[in-house]
Order: sequence, then C-alpha cells, then structure tokens
Amino acid sequence: MTTSTTAGEAAGATATRAEVCAVACAELFRGDGEIVAAAVAGFVPMLGSRLARATFEPGLLTTDGRPALSAEPVPLGRPATEIEGWLPFRDHLWLVLNGRRHVIMGPVQIDAFGNTNISCIGDWARPSRQLLGVRGGPGNTLLNTTSYWVPKHSTRVFTGTVDFVSGLGHDRGAHEIRAVVSNLAVLDFATPDRRMRLRSVHPGVTVDDVVANTGFELAVPDEVPETRLPTGDELRVMREVLDPKGLREREVPS
Repeated sequence: MTTSTTAGEAAGATATRAEVCAVACAELFRGDGEIVAAAVAGFVPMLGSRLARATFEPGLLTTDGRPALSAEPVPLGRPATEIEGWLPFRDHLWLVLNGRRHVIMGPVQIDAFGNTNISCIGDWARPSRQLLGVRGGPGNTLLNTTSYWVPKHSTRVFTGTVDFVSGLGHDRGAHEIRAVVSNLAVLDFATPDRRMRLRSVHPGVTVDDVVANTGFELAVPDEVPETRLPTGDELRVMREVLDPKGLREREVPS
C-alpha cells in the first residue's frame, strides 16, 4: 500500500457525516457527461454536484444557482465570476423537455416506488399543511433523471403512501429515479419490481437504524456495504474550495 493511499484513507476517516453525504450525492452524477446538474434540494446535493465536476465528472454543467453556467465549480453561496454560458428559464425548460438534466429534489414524503409529495399533508380537499404544490415534479420525473436528498431520514418522509403524488415513481412511469441519499444511507431501485433497496449505510449507521426509520418494507441485500468515505483530495476540495464556510454541516450536523 502506498503512502498516498494511506494518507487518503486517513483523511477520509476524519470526514463528517455531511461530507460522506456530499460525496454520495456526487456519485449520483458519475457517468452523466455533459448535462446540467440541477441540485435544488439543499447545500449538500449542491456541493455534491460541484464536487463531481471538480473531480471525476468534468463535463458536467453546473450553475451558480442563477442563470449563469459557471466555467468552474463555484463555492456555495457565491455568484460565478467566470461564466461559460447563460441558461434563462425558457432554455432550462427546453433542457427539461429534452431530458438533458439530472435533478436532485427534496421530498416531503417518498414511498417504496419513488412517488414523492411536496404539495400537501393530509387530504387534498382539506390538507392539514399546504406545501409548495407540484412545482416541476411531474416534468422532472417523467422526462429527466431524478434523484432525491433527505437530510433527516424518518418514517414521516419514507412513508407507505404519499398524501399527494407530486413526482412520479417507477410504478407510475417515471423516466429514472436513480437513487435517494439520506443522512443515514443510500437507497436505489435496483430490484425486479423497482421497489426501494438499501444500497449502503453511512459509517456509524446500522441496517436496523435505516429499517426502523423507514415506513415501508425495504429490499435489504444479505450484505450491505458502507457508503464510501471521501478521499483526501475530495475533502480538500470541499473544505478549502467549494464550501469553506461549512454550510454543509448546517444540514447534517455531526
């Protein structure tokens, strides 16, 4: 084993849960190539998309959260200073319609097939809580690769039935629900009936922890690996370049 590998492993061992989650979000974009990464669900997935571009997926197109396509991955909370293109709303809609985007959204509820709710809690005619509405959920899930970020994994979010379908799951014709990253685990739909499966648990989390905080039966393989740790270089890029203010830790406190 080389000294550099040992150093990388030692650096990875110091990673916080938020950094493990950010790397898991970055991995969602591996192999996507030159498409727009629309990580709209929070600091952690936004950091993940920019980390992917800064390391193993250089063709990925990232924005500064505004209409600017940034020439380099931009630190969280800052506008782009070097711009390689503009993406006004009408052009963004063209990309959605033509499947040239991978979006990470944040569900209020998600079921075993990936149907999600961001519209309301309770009966549609008289909800106990009114939320955002469907927003871009139907178009995103029907036409684009979609993933999800859940900063607090619980039975309130991972529920047997969603109160209103805002985003389509695999049983309703979704294009591709690639994976769900939560503060506990990574989950996907790599099962014959496209039900949710436990792909990996984050360091310090057990399979029982995930099962107890999920409101439906998960597909659980006989062997569930740990989510990979960040490399030393990935930690450096996150801490020194992309998120020196530590905004990631606000979503997933250590």
